[in-house]
Amino acid sequence: MENKNREKVDLSLDAEAFYKKYGRKKTISIFTLGCKVNQYETEAMMELFKKSSYEIVDCEEYADIYVINTCTVTNMSDRKSRQFIRRAKKKNPLSIIVVVGCYSQVAPEEILDIEEVNIVMGTNDRNKIVEIVKNVDSNTKLSTVDDIMKVREFEEMQIKEVRGKTRAFLKIQEGCDRFCSYCIIPYARGPVRSRLLENIVNEVKKLSNNGFKEIVLTGIHVASYGKDLGNVNLLDVLREIHKIEGIQRIRLSSVEPLLMTDSFIKEIASMDKICPHFHLSLQSGCDETLKRMNRKYTTKQYRDIVEKIRKNIKDASITTDVIVGFPGETDKEFEVTYNFLKEIQLSQMHIFKYSPRKGTPAASMKNQVDPKVKQIRSEKLINLSKENYIKFTSKFIGEIVPVLFEQKLENGYYEGLTPNYIRVLVKEEEDIEGKILNVKLNKIKEEFVEGILI
Repeated sequence: MENKNREKVDLSLDAEAFYKKYGRKKTISIFTLGCKVNQYETEAMMELFKKSSYEIVDCEEYADIYVINTCTVTNMSDRKSRQFIRRAKKKNPLSIIVVVGCYSQVAPEEILDIEEVNIVMGTNDRNKIVEIVKNVDSNTKLSTVDDIMKVREFEEMQIKEVRGKTRAFLKIQEGCDRFCSYCIIPYARGPVRSRLLENIVNEVKKLSNNGFKEIVLTGIHVASYGKDLGNVNLLDVLREIHKIEGIQRIRLSSVEPLLMTDSFIKEIASMDKICPHFHLSLQSGCDETLKRMNRKYTTKQYRDIVEKIRKNIKDASITTDVIVGFPGETDKEFEVTYNFLKEIQLSQMHIFKYSPRKGTPAASMKNQVDPKVKQIRSEKLINLSKENYIKFTSKFIGEIVPVLFEQKLENGYYEGLTPNYIRVLVKEEEDIEGKILNVKLNKIKEEFVEGILI
């Protein structure tokens, strides 16, 4: 859209005064990079703006205000953030550009130096975003970022509005104290802060009343939930949500392997609403590499946990993340990782090439791995993941399984998920979005399994 002839408006007016003067609402667009936590926080910020009479528009549309919710896990994440900042300003040169999230928390000066940026906020005080932006204009230069390591309370960003009727992501925890040698996130998110159990339960009840059937518990380090509260832990959260009528599925996002103790596995195995899908972060299948990463477990512990889950929880899917090309990773270490992963046959693996993050110990380690070597290793593990996925999903061909349908695709198919995280496609004329229906799985179709309603 060409915006050269757009009327110059006074964005320093509050929403009500703006409407009176121009006869339209102020428009805001939010672009989100990164994890499910960021997505949750974006929805919460959108709700705050809606309540203050702003109109939400798509991130590719003309808007008065653009908010970029950033990720900083990799250099590519930073680059994408900068690209969108510049793209947004081109859509409306008079717009206000607000940058929030992990990248802005760890590099506020760097971002504020970008010509197009007006306001920089970090990973705290997002509840104040409307107050901050409503009385500024496109000439403003402001940073509200402070020391996240001093923050000790969980920032409530509750979402109350109906957001469809499929799966709801629920943030229950913030921060991380693991300090893995490659990871910038503890510096971007600060220490562990847990949401009060009462507030979690209240939000889940509202989500249930709004028609949601599946709750996905998310956070920066979910396994640490309750560490700062002292009298509650993740099992308590699962027990309370399990009691709530209307909620049929409870899914855990990525968790630390050592969370899965014998007693934890035994208890969740007795809860029929817990989805048999566990994303257990691995990062490397070689003990020497894990030590340099400052991970807190061994490959033997990881293997034992996988075996216990499979023994106690029927049809369990176990997925993971793996980093290739970590500093010092030799050909021999990589082969150890490859053979370990081939042996335990996880159902799916997300493969990442190591990306140095300034400020982390790993960034200054010796023996950085050549990018071409990283690429070769990445491709080898991606192919192994595809093989493992086919092996896992093939076991369910011909079976009848419950599927929660999330959305209708352009080709007439509906897409949904089984409890153990198999993505399913069904061609159907009736509207089945948000419904849990039995499906007979017929054939594997790339990353999906195609089936028919029964």
